[in-house]
Amino acid sequence: MRRPRAGVTRPPLVAALAAVLTAALLLTGCGGRATTHHKPGTSHEEATGGTGTLLTARDESGHRLRELPAAEAPTVRVEPRPDTEGGWNVHLTVERFRFTPDSTGGAALPGRGHARLLIDGREAGRRLYSPWGYVPAGTRTLTVRLHADDHTAWAVAGAPVQVTVRLDGAAPPSPAPKPRPTATGRTVDITVSGSTVQPPPSRVELKKGERLTLRVTSDRADTLHVHGYDRELPLSPGTPATLTLTADRTGLFEVETHESGLLLTQLVVR
Repeated sequence: MRRPRAGVTRPPLVAALAAVLTAALLLTGCGGRATTHHKPGTSHEEATGGTGTLLTARDESGHRLRELPAAEAPTVRVEPRPDTEGGWNVHLTVERFRFTPDSTGGAALPGRGHARLLIDGREAGRRLYSPWGYVPAGTRTLTVRLHADDHTAWAVAGAPVQVTVRLDGAAPPSPAPKPRPTATGRTVDITVSGSTVQPPPSRVELKKGERLTLRVTSDRADTLHVHGYDRELPLSPGTPATLTLTADRTGLFEVETHESGLLLTQLVVR
């Protein structure tokens, strides 16, 4: 019997096939997202730094800043709304930016990412992946900061893209719109423009049995819905629509739009 000779090497073709198989297994382990793997000693942020300029500066939570020219950077505005059960509902208006929860942890791409909330100057692990959020009662200041998908903070001129509002000094809820008397009861006029409701949402006080007419003008097609009474009204762009009901049920009832999900007012029937 002939014994195999020591030190025999693989034929070139076998070695090449083995190298290809090894590379394929490595790529499969990456799960299809190349940005999650990078050279040793290179952070994920540095590995995905093709957008903007990655600065050495960090925010107070340790996230590096990613600089963009002002004309290309996103912007954010925040509108706090007192919640009926305490705390604040916050609505964000962003430009050159969209929320991308499905790609969080991926590469930093222009105009994509999420927002982080800082309560009284401290990040409490609160992220927003949509324009709406909530902060608890007792909050004095709220900062909303925009981040890229790789968690770097978008920045302009070395400062994070953010907005800060004081909640303890925020304007109190606007008084309820005063219904004006008509021949059939009272009428409340409401105008919807984009995500803005005028007058700002508050409460309409009614006595049981009182008739109320809601006259709503919207800049887009939508549907008005009165909760508790299960009354609906189609809204056409720019055309006032009216809905009249008799407040024969006591309690708190919200009036909102279906498509845009805006709170228009609340009816308090006693």
